[in-house]
Amino acid sequence: MVDQPLQPFSPPTALLTYVPDGITAAVAVEWLLYAVFAFWAIYTLIAVYHWLKYSHASWVAFPAIATHLFVSFVLIAYALSGELAVSI
Repeated sequence: MVDQPLQPFSPPTALLTYVPDGITAAVAVEWLLYAVFAFWAIYTLIAVYHWLKYSHASWVAFPAIATHLFVSFVLIAYALSGELAVSI
């Protein structure tokens, strides 16, 4: 399949029958990504709270939390916008 040109992803047409009229697949995917972001934010806050509460003596905690937040932000921003937010 290397000799065939790349084509953008399009969801199966049978899946689009469940989406109400007036809502495009792009809008549905965008809201799905927002829901994933909300779940990630709540999960991250709980994980950071427990990490700081139960292993606050660890010198690795703050750099690991900062790295996690930075990498996650870059991935989420890219997923929602389609553009790389941070040039590396």
